[in-house]
Amino acid sequence: QVQLVESGGGLAQAGGSLRVSCVASGRAFSVHTLAWFRQALGKEREFVAGINYNGGSMVVADSVKGRFTISRDNAKNPAELQMSSLKDEDTAVYYCAADYKSPWRVSTNPSDYQYWGQGTQVTVSS
Repeated sequence: QVQLVESGGGLAQAGGSLRVSCVASGRAFSVHTLAWFRQALGKEREFVAGINYNGGSMVVADSVKGRFTISRDNAKNPAELQMSSLKDEDTAVYYCAADYKSPWRVSTNPSDYQYWGQGTQVTVSS
């Protein structure tokens, strides 16, 4: 089994920055795609950004492109989502997810991810 634990969410002002991290345990960290999804109150879960097992492929949603950056360091384990120029509409619970079946690609479909963290709240105030 794989356990994913997010940390680093919280409250930020519009235009500010936050960083969320995801630590994986239970299996080799380096052989999976890792992605961030978010779910705002009353809305469906949406893809934010993803990075494949070796960092050679990254996908970022248009809604956050130029503002959010995903990174991973397989030697250190945590994968991070750096969020800048935050907007009110970035308020959501952020989840990290791991895909061990197709680690060479980044899927934007949440159904392609086998493991999920418990989520961390990000709130942006204007």
